[in-house]
Amino acid sequence: MSIQKPSLPKGTRDFGPLQMARRNFILDTIKDTFRLFGFQQIETPAMENLSTLTGKYGDEGDQLLFKILNSGDFIKDVNPEDLLSGSPQVLPKVAEKGLRYDLTVPFARYVVMNRNDISFPFKRFQIQPVWRADRPQRGRYREFYQCDADVVGTDSLVCELEILLMIKRVFSKLGITDYDIKVNNRKILTGISEVIGEKGREGELCVAIDKLDKIGWEKVQEELAQRNFALDSISKLEPIVSLRQKNADKLNFLKTFLKESETGLKGIAELEEVLDLLHQYGDSEEHVDFDVVLARGLTYYTGAIFEVKVNNVTIGSVSGGGRYDNLTGVFGLDGVSGVGFSFGVDRLYDVMDELGIFPESNLDKTKVLITHFDEKGFTYGLQILQKLRAEGISSELFPEIGKIKKQLTYADKKQIPFVIILGDNEIQQRNISLKNLNSGTQETVSVDRAIEILINS
Repeated sequence: MSIQKPSLPKGTRDFGPLQMARRNFILDTIKDTFRLFGFQQIETPAMENLSTLTGKYGDEGDQLLFKILNSGDFIKDVNPEDLLSGSPQVLPKVAEKGLRYDLTVPFARYVVMNRNDISFPFKRFQIQPVWRADRPQRGRYREFYQCDADVVGTDSLVCELEILLMIKRVFSKLGITDYDIKVNNRKILTGISEVIGEKGREGELCVAIDKLDKIGWEKVQEELAQRNFALDSISKLEPIVSLRQKNADKLNFLKTFLKESETGLKGIAELEEVLDLLHQYGDSEEHVDFDVVLARGLTYYTGAIFEVKVNNVTIGSVSGGGRYDNLTGVFGLDGVSGVGFSFGVDRLYDVMDELGIFPESNLDKTKVLITHFDEKGFTYGLQILQKLRAEGISSELFPEIGKIKKQLTYADKKQIPFVIILGDNEIQQRNISLKNLNSGTQETVSVDRAIEILINS
């Protein structure tokens, strides 16, 4: 019988102890921040009914849903005619459930199902894996974590302020210093398309302008012309594309540029209010960049739009979000406005890895290993182990009796900084020898003194 070589499904990965410790450092930082701002954690099941998921992500999203076959004889209801008609006919008979594709649709379902028990505004965060049947490539996986925070049930722009503050706090704690929180407002984009004479075409306009960084203004103009934008409209965009001043100057310029558009001016007013709130809170506009051509999520965002970019690294955007007017409308509950955003945990990991800024002291390392020469030492070691753990010191007793060199090699490989050595003298005098493997120093001390040293190092 041939032995099967184990493998992983494409687009998935294992996380070893080092990666998990680093991921937990990122996730714990984010969770602490969410809690500090009054967000409460929820979880939803890995699978949802297909009726909940289908039709919420566009045709492409429907293709990327992982479907789960019905349990038991899943094919029992399928007849030959169904098979001839193809998968649209067969699918509803063999699969009723799918793996969740994002956290937003399950959140909307949760809000609708629990609307009588939730106190609005409802501030929730959710950190769970999602699944997409995408083509795997660098930085794109079929299973990955999303880390979302949303406030629903209020139009207050304090929510937008808090998103800026949470992003700033998380990045400061992670040690990422060179980044921009790009902000815009969907209403400003609507206003721009109105005043250049292409009303209602902001979607197409933004798809082209979005490529500005990559292909330059010349090529963007060509693309707009191909999309049948009038030459006059394209030339009116020129001053927008070349805006490079401070946030306040850009806003002042746009007040004139958008003076004919009521919607556009409302967008400016909203953005100004968020920046005013930031100053009232006692924070600054450092890292906050009003990007007039930032366009994302145009099918659902109705107000503020956010995107966070870390500079001078290969990965682009690490976080994004925005304000939406109708989160729960698809489930029959209208008028629930909200604002939310998502941290890309995998991308943040790659950024920190590239910058080499993971604090190694945060790893889940054992602090001290108890070593011994014989049964007596092993038994005494168990008593010491209990005392150390009672004081919250991460500790291990080498589980086998054997050469001390083997035990020290184990400590070295696991990067355990301290070892306790228990020989006959130590057992008789009820003390221990504590060795610092980093400095090589060794001293014989009481158990209490060893605990003190370990706690303070």
